[in-house]
Amino acid sequence: MNTPEIAEHDAYPPQALHDYAFLADGERGALVGPRGEICWLCAPRWHSDAVFSTLIGGAGLYAVTPRGRFVPGGHYEEGSLIWRSRWITEGGIVECREALAFPGESGRLVLLRRVRATEGPARVRVLLHPLAGYGTQPLREVRRDDSGEWTARVGELHLRWTGGGDASLDQVGSTGAQFTLDLALEEGQQHDLVLELGARRLPDEHLPGPSDLWSRTERAWADAVPVLDNTVAARDARQAYAVLRGMTSADGGMVAAATTSLPERSEEGRNYDYRYAWIRDQCYAGQAMAAAGEHALLDEAVRFVGARLHEDGPKLQPAYTVDGGAVPDQRTLELPGYPGGFDRTGNHVNRQFQLDAFGEALLLFAAAARQGGLDREGLRAAEIAVAAIAARWSEPDAGIWELDNRAWTHSRLICAAGLQRIADVAPDAARRRERIELADAILTHTTTHAMHRGGHWQRAPDDPGLDAALLLPPVRGLLPADDPRTRATLRAYTENLTHEHYAYRFRHDERPLAEAEGAFLLCGFMTSLAEHHQGREVEAYRWFERNRHACGAAGLYSEEYDIAQRQLRGNLPQAFVHALLLETAAALAHDPPA
Repeated sequence: MNTPEIAEHDAYPPQALHDYAFLADGERGALVGPRGEICWLCAPRWHSDAVFSTLIGGAGLYAVTPRGRFVPGGHYEEGSLIWRSRWITEGGIVECREALAFPGESGRLVLLRRVRATEGPARVRVLLHPLAGYGTQPLREVRRDDSGEWTARVGELHLRWTGGGDASLDQVGSTGAQFTLDLALEEGQQHDLVLELGARRLPDEHLPGPSDLWSRTERAWADAVPVLDNTVAARDARQAYAVLRGMTSADGGMVAAATTSLPERSEEGRNYDYRYAWIRDQCYAGQAMAAAGEHALLDEAVRFVGARLHEDGPKLQPAYTVDGGAVPDQRTLELPGYPGGFDRTGNHVNRQFQLDAFGEALLLFAAAARQGGLDREGLRAAEIAVAAIAARWSEPDAGIWELDNRAWTHSRLICAAGLQRIADVAPDAARRRERIELADAILTHTTTHAMHRGGHWQRAPDDPGLDAALLLPPVRGLLPADDPRTRATLRAYTENLTHEHYAYRFRHDERPLAEAEGAFLLCGFMTSLAEHHQGREVEAYRWFERNRHACGAAGLYSEEYDIAQRQLRGNLPQAFVHALLLETAAALAHDPPA
């Protein structure tokens, strides 16, 4: 018998990120590879330990793979995270329709897979090898009842698997047992597999049948994702919305990404765990929803960010778990990691102060207020954010890129922008005046200390470099499009930190830009918004289209894009990229602000 290292790591090695699809139900997510392998799934929630972790060198996966030679493909059913893996084999076409039952429960996931011989007969191998604790805790207490339903424990989780009644249970080396099932389907036949994993004992009442589960999931996605025909590239805008919805928990928190430890740059140590809700990212998503005129996820963002401000006030953390808990300290798992990187969980962001989060929160609340969606709790949260900025705006912070503490220009300017926008919806003249005066004070001080002699904003008073983030405050309404500082910053940035309509955050050193890091897709969409703000629509569209197409086969975006190799880099999918794509698609459908 092969060891799992051979059976899993050799048969299902990590793929280029371009080739993965993403399933999600709001409470957790999974990556599906081109050979039908679910190689990443944390349970019961986003930040829990992984049950399938071969993506980063652990063990455990769930594969549905045709026998023999095949060419893989697939697509999402529009406006959903229902994925159809599709393989052209030597004998025909096989499909596997797959989804996490939507919307998900916080304590239990239901993973649906429907294998179908679409054209010609199909021979398919199913391998289910769950291992909790990133591959360290095998199946135990395995039982099969008279109906062919399997139950087991894996770590602290409870497992139930239906549709695999004919599977064999094989002992595999030191990592316990795995299920193996061979399916033979004639043309038109299909076979359903339903996997449940729960934090508590699964209820004795069985789930509805697979067809009912699929129907419920289809209807839920249809209800959740709007048409968005008020945007350009409406199909991609809808898919971006679906990704953001799939990454948003019932508790309101939206994870920054579904994965951990996917490297931004090979062997450079830039590996992070993004399975948490960043305040900034959630505010970006909320503002994108406001731009698109969609309230559901905007309301969730306001609820989550507002709750954190009520709890933590001026000590607001940059990130939380999706249920509002603390982000754990960073640690390694002693796994090989994704090739070119290494394994990490937790995040040192829990030790940082990021001033710009308060400004982004105010921009979020102001956007909600303009659409009539800011209640008394939201208004009070805005007051807390204003007070926090008044008390802390002169402190050094880690900034948008989470670097060493400095008086980062972007942090101060985005706070000034937030103060101006929340002043527009102030409940009385006194508070409006107070907010405008504070915004003016911050802007005056920053102009005095952080203007480059070339007339553009520089990164910090002690750093004369350019930074993509400095394009955003004018777009958010801090300064008009014709302000000399706004125009000079955009001109200097596009001349020095971009290449063929790909954008970079800042210059790391004297190396060529593309050698230091990948193009930053968030910044590409920011540049499109900045050009739109200037009324240069052709340039805005060029930026939008270039960055819109820097995605994987499933239409997913990571944080960075290696333009030389045309490869995605970093954790997947990256929520803030999808958010800015959606916002830009909405903005370009309308005239720029006067």
